[in-house]
Amino acid sequence: MVRPAKVRAACSTGGIGTVNDSGHRSGGLLSGRVAMITGASSGIGAAAARLFAAEGAAVVLMARREDRLKQLADDIEAGGGRALAAPGDVACAEDVRQVVARAEETFGRLDVAFNNAGWGTAGTPLHETEDAEFDKVMAVNVGGLWNCLRHQLPAMLRAGTGAVVNTASTAGVVATGAGAPYVAAKHAVIGLTKAAAAEYGERGIRVNSLVVGTTRTELIEGAVKQHPELETAFVERQIQKRMAHPDEVAHAALWLAGPHSSFVTGTAMAVDGGLTAV
Repeated sequence: MVRPAKVRAACSTGGIGTVNDSGHRSGGLLSGRVAMITGASSGIGAAAARLFAAEGAAVVLMARREDRLKQLADDIEAGGGRALAAPGDVACAEDVRQVVARAEETFGRLDVAFNNAGWGTAGTPLHETEDAEFDKVMAVNVGGLWNCLRHQLPAMLRAGTGAVVNTASTAGVVATGAGAPYVAAKHAVIGLTKAAAAEYGERGIRVNSLVVGTTRTELIEGAVKQHPELETAFVERQIQKRMAHPDEVAHAALWLAGPHSSFVTGTAMAVDGGLTAV
């Protein structure tokens, strides 16, 4: 993990750059950027952390599982990258505030946010869903994103630039068979994304979302273990009859976070194996 005493001054060099022996690129797509990634302890978040670091970003890793975050941060630093493990719960506004503050204290700024933390269930009919389950889904997916935007956007305004990527889902566009609270929550993620893009676009901040199809993450594997029939149901409506690998989604997040998408904001970009195309 990076500690303040070890911080190096970050400067953007632009261009394609060179690749060192560890695979990290000087002058990569996120060279000189500081990126906060939530849900970083596994799955898409962990894949994005490695990829963003390889592309030159200093990565600030947030999730609840401190041991996994520390291991990931250590792995990134061992490979020549810069990483800060900052454990916390996105559903807690104070946790998010502290992580953003640590990002600025450690690396001097915040330029990129990949708000990827989420939680949901599947297979329970709406009328049988407990209030506690609804509350948790909303607290993590909607409240968590709200907390992140509330604290990340001021930091980006201070930096004078910013790119935010929010993980939505095909459940944010159509009813996929996921639990009704999750479908509602991911629709809200896309709505918050559009609202933030409209409000901050003229102030140098782009905000986009990913409409992610079924990806082999812990959340999905857990749902399939509980309801084996979902293994087929999750992909049967897609053009590509398979689940995504976390790296595939991470690359889409990198594109939206980086300079190649400079004229893209307010979009809900499908990374879904073609589910929403048919």
